[in-house]
Amino acid sequence: MMEISEDSLFQSVKEIVRQSREKVFRIANSTLLLTYWQIGKLIVEDEQQGKERAEYGKYTLKKLSQKLTLEFGKGFDESNLRNMRSFYHVFPICDALRHELSWTHYRLLIRLDNSDKMNYYINESVQNNWNYRDLKRQINSLAYERVLEHKKSSPETIHSVLKDPYIFEFLGLKADEQFSEKEIETAIIDHIQKFLLEFGKGFAFVARQQHISTDTSDFYIDLVFYNYILKCFVIIDLKTGELSHQDIGQIDMYVRMYDDLKRGEGDNPTIGILLCSEKDETIVKYSILNDKTIYLPANTCCTSQKKKN
Repeated sequence: MMEISEDSLFQSVKEIVRQSREKVFRIANSTLLLTYWQIGKLIVEDEQQGKERAEYGKYTLKKLSQKLTLEFGKGFDESNLRNMRSFYHVFPICDALRHELSWTHYRLLIRLDNSDKMNYYINESVQNNWNYRDLKRQINSLAYERVLEHKKSSPETIHSVLKDPYIFEFLGLKADEQFSEKEIETAIIDHIQKFLLEFGKGFAFVARQQHISTDTSDFYIDLVFYNYILKCFVIIDLKTGELSHQDIGQIDMYVRMYDDLKRGEGDNPTIGILLCSEKDETIVKYSILNDKTIYLPANTCCTSQKKKN
């Protein structure tokens, strides 16, 4: 009989416990959602039978809250009962509920003002495994509004995976202070998971200060990512202050060099992003890259993509 090491035994037992807890959580969460949905449905149907619906409903919720709290304890205050009522109003079809999301997710979702926005956040939460705090931050930072314009373009372009503008408050850099490009780069690396969540879809971190060289010169690209949706490398050059012609020329040179030296067979053309705090509309107008550069508002970036041959 083959012996099992202490570490292997621990890892095996740990995995069993983890899977069991996940299963219990999924069952408990689905049961809670169904319970709150059914309560909301009963409240709505009961209110619709009242002659003076507003006053009747207010009185009913107050009495119902008192009785339920006395019987079951916390979780049935008037505010939560109103959430259950709204839950049913917004999701009248029980089978449409996404059980990957928790009640705390739904409490945020039912406050949104239109169905398109709500569906966007539901899908993004499920696909990206957003917890309650992630969802709250995305809603508060107007993630839906920032990707709305990009949705008009082809789903396989840089427009569809980037936001406009970016909000990087999680980097911990104070707005009223000046920081070097090195400090910003370090802050991004220290918060890489949150950075990728804010940056867009499909990004995987590749390298920091990646060295590329020619016969005569050496260059260091601040940040390199790979986007599995676009199937291409995405290089980022960080700039503080106003954008210049030299900055634009440099990022275009990086794109061309990266395509020549790093791009593999099957990869699409490299995309370059100049992440900066400001932009100059004059440079936009007269840039030699005007036909292949996208400029975004302050605290975002401009991007250039090398055209296919």
